Amino acid sequence: MGKSVLIVDDDALIRSFMTTVLAEDGYGVEEARSGSEGLSKLKGGAFDLVITDLRMPDMSGLDLMGRAREMDVDCRWVVITAYGSIKNAVEAMKIGASDYLTKPFRDPEELRHVVARVMREVEAERKISLMSEELGRRFPPTGMIFLGEKMVGVQRMVQEVAPTPATVLISGPSGTGKELIARLLHQMSPRKEKPFVSVHCAALAETLLESELFGHERGAFTGATAMRKGRFEMADGGTLFLDEIGEISASIQVKLLRVLQEREFERVGGVRPLSVDVRVISSTNKDLKSEVTAGRFREDLFYRLNVFPIVLPRLKERAEAILPLAEHFAAKFAAAFGKGRKGFTAEARSALVEYGWPGNIRELQNVIERAVILTANEIDVHHLNLDVPEQREPYEEGLLKASEREMIEKVLSEVEGNRKKAAERLGISLRTLQYRIKEYGL
Repeated sequence: MGKSVLIVDDDALIRSFMTTVLAEDGYGVEEARSGSEGLSKLKGGAFDLVITDLRMPDMSGLDLMGRAREMDVDCRWVVITAYGSIKNAVEAMKIGASDYLTKPFRDPEELRHVVARVMREVEAERKISLMSEELGRRFPPTGMIFLGEKMVGVQRMVQEVAPTPATVLISGPSGTGKELIARLLHQMSPRKEKPFVSVHCAALAETLLESELFGHERGAFTGATAMRKGRFEMADGGTLFLDEIGEISASIQVKLLRVLQEREFERVGGVRPLSVDVRVISSTNKDLKSEVTAGRFREDLFYRLNVFPIVLPRLKERAEAILPLAEHFAAKFAAAFGKGRKGFTAEARSALVEYGWPGNIRELQNVIERAVILTANEIDVHHLNLDVPEQREPYEEGLLKASEREMIEKVLSEVEGNRKKAAERLGISLRTLQYRIKEYGL
């Protein structure tokens, strides 16, 4: 998608200068000689960025921004002000401008730098929006999400807390759909037209996570060649989802606590406090109370995050949802891969229900995707590749289990607990070995 810029300025020389510089950089540029002409162009077309002078004869830049907001124009703004009138630019930034330029211009690079930074933010928001749409297509319908007796209470809690601004902590094993529930809370809230921004806390190093959450100023650290907004600012007015919150370091915990308490923060390397209106939803697959007891998680932060707790059950605890979910995933992947609609043999259906699903819904989805790829017909048990224990007579099964347990213990001891090596020696898959270790309580 091309990047388009509208330049609004009554000075023909300034318009010409900016058009030349930005056109050389590949932007689509249009000009307007006045605020009213700029407003007319905004009515007639979509722009990623508007660069406007603040002082113009017929309509000020601030007025233009206000009128555009009334029209629900979706674009970024950079304002131009005289060197001695910076306070006007500050006012513009308070009502939504991303940055400002001072005239007379000293260097084309200053213009290039500001526009490139703002366009990066536009692109980032576009990606977030596309990811949100993709996730919406990937997950099952709402009725299926809450299928099963164990999810009745979860659904009631989601319906009760969604319209409120309350901070929510979603707990549960990996793969149970914590991010999906967070997205539902956002979609069912008054903030649904505003951004939903997700941060995977476990995937980033401490220094990167701080910059990702709070942003940074130009020159804050090596490589910080431009000011960058953090996820808190990007989520302003909407919802910020902090995935795997139990993984954040002690120093990030302190900074996050301050945001939750005071609703303000500084960018890395900055001194000016920034305030945002953000609803925070977090998730964890850890027992945060135990983490608090162990001294790894701040108690005061835990209580700030745990205002409204929601706990998701394992998939094996809602067995009545397994087959409907499997059928949903099979239909979805069959359509995606251009195959006919897939059913399941009786043996496959039995295996799906009997399996323990340690990876929960995420594992079920992956298993079905692979099975759809493997077959042109019905999905049979061998397409699923599940390690389901065979049915045996109780006496025979007891003898086999005792022998098997002893053998696994012996091999694990010989390889000093290395599960991968033990699985290779035993001639079984690592998944099977892990299942047996859990089954025998080793």
